[in-house]
Amino acid sequence: MSGAEPGAERSAAGMEAWIRAYFAACNAGDVERIVRCFEPDAVHYFPPGMYEGPFRGAHTIAHKWRDAVQTLGSLWTVDQVICDPASWRAVVEWSHFKRRRGVLLRGDEWYVFSGRGLIAEIRAYYASPQDASLETLELAGFDYAGRGYPTPNGGPEGA
Repeated sequence: MSGAEPGAERSAAGMEAWIRAYFAACNAGDVERIVRCFEPDAVHYFPPGMYEGPFRGAHTIAHKWRDAVQTLGSLWTVDQVICDPASWRAVVEWSHFKRRRGVLLRGDEWYVFSGRGLIAEIRAYYASPQDASLETLELAGFDYAGRGYPTPNGGPEGA
């Protein structure tokens, strides 16, 4: 995260380095370093019922992760990364250690980078059992229909 222009280099190595720098900033609870990883209007989506819904804005994302470090003893690891520079997208498999609670959460995230190489969107998916009380299990606040995903009333034939 240095040089004249902010943002990741448009290469798999550059994108992975940017993601790893983001995780390092999160682990340090460093609000300003986290903010610099994102577009100002970035959104971090989560499964339903997590937190207060999506984190909207670079500063909100940064403050939420700093608070997690301070209150939960949070520590995240990057376990695997796949980057596609042509589409400015990446997928990360991670582990989140909530050390003060003795909890380990695993999952993966889809990253969408802006044309400037900053993180514009993260979609988090957690490794956990299906919530039997829900008929539709998807990210809270994410506009699936607006992005062209199949929906319960307009899904693929036979769905």
